[in-house]
Amino acid sequence: MKDSIIILCGGGPAPGMNAVVCSVAKTFLCNGFRVIGLHGGYSGLFSKNPRYEDLDFLRADYYFNRGGSYLEMSRFKPTQEDFEKNFNVDLFKDNNIKLLVTVGGDDTASTANRIAKFLEDKKYPIRNIHVPKTIDNDLPLPNNTPTFGFNSAKNEGAHIASTVYEDARTSGNWLLISAMGRSAGHLALGIGEATHCPMTIIPEMFNKTGICLDKIVKLAISAIIKRKIMGIRYGTVVVAEGVFHDLDPEEIKATGVHMSYDEHGHPELGKISKAVLFNDLLEQEFKKIGLKVKTRPVEIGYDVRCQDPIAFDLTYCTELAMGVYELYQKGETGCMVYVDHEGYSHPLYLKDLQGADGKIPPRRVNINGGTAQNYFIHICQFITPEDYEAAKAYVPNPEDYDFMKILNW
Repeated sequence: MKDSIIILCGGGPAPGMNAVVCSVAKTFLCNGFRVIGLHGGYSGLFSKNPRYEDLDFLRADYYFNRGGSYLEMSRFKPTQEDFEKNFNVDLFKDNNIKLLVTVGGDDTASTANRIAKFLEDKKYPIRNIHVPKTIDNDLPLPNNTPTFGFNSAKNEGAHIASTVYEDARTSGNWLLISAMGRSAGHLALGIGEATHCPMTIIPEMFNKTGICLDKIVKLAISAIIKRKIMGIRYGTVVVAEGVFHDLDPEEIKATGVHMSYDEHGHPELGKISKAVLFNDLLEQEFKKIGLKVKTRPVEIGYDVRCQDPIAFDLTYCTELAMGVYELYQKGETGCMVYVDHEGYSHPLYLKDLQGADGKIPPRRVNINGGTAQNYFIHICQFITPEDYEAAKAYVPNPEDYDFMKILNW
């Protein structure tokens, strides 16, 4: 019986899922392996009746450059009891599977870390290699290397935000954009910088002060008033959904929004419109201070996850896939594949990346780095002490809307 590999995809989709899976399939098929695709993410590994199929070259060639994921994904997270009682080792024995390839973000990587320990403890002759995926760009890869899918999502997000900005200019309104990013602001900042958005709000900004709704609202109004002083009546504000993730749940409840939580304990932000919530809060503040501004909410999230990957990600995903094969040939396991800027692949051992809780911690925006600081210094627009006198035409207390004071920078 041929040696086999099996591939699964966990978490939510990102542009390039098919590019990775199909490039892995092509590479291993051309080297004499059987390639099996497992549907349902990790749930398939802990099921007596997993759904799987052989991936042949023609199928891989047909799907590799398409958006979405041919392999059905899942956010299933195995419990300790699942590991003890339900791990389907017969799936591996019956199909002579030598390598498990997992594709996913931080939660999928954390589960891959648990599986690596489990396989080692049980002395099962199965290796596992993880491929870093997420439009949030929040896996801890060296040298600010992106996760696959991020650049495609940023590209489409910037396209949407540019159209929205033109709408704001055309109508003389302000449009409020919420961008995905559960714990990090990479996508929001990338969209804000690419579109010269006058205000982008990400969780990492609050590194010297606590985060609360009042500060988020005041940052937006700071940009609106600054532009009024400049004689500009329109603009956009991009807000990362992570700012809502970091809020005190009681503060969100006080707005009247009911929040549910997923199986990982994360607030299910996808069930509510953060843009609508933010817009409602801003309108309340406008009425309170007597500021006449018309705003409209726009959500950027699910519409950038399943688009066709751009050339950058098609190339990158291909390199990651070839890296999986190279690491396997070298005997590596329990690792995440990393491809450096010269195209060389390296193992990042999951046990070395884990935090005290055994999970892979997210990589957040370096708020003191050049990318963030250049945006906030040169593109972002907000009230400074030099604007106080002019700002009094719109608010009696301009210092309350001073960007630097709000953030205690």
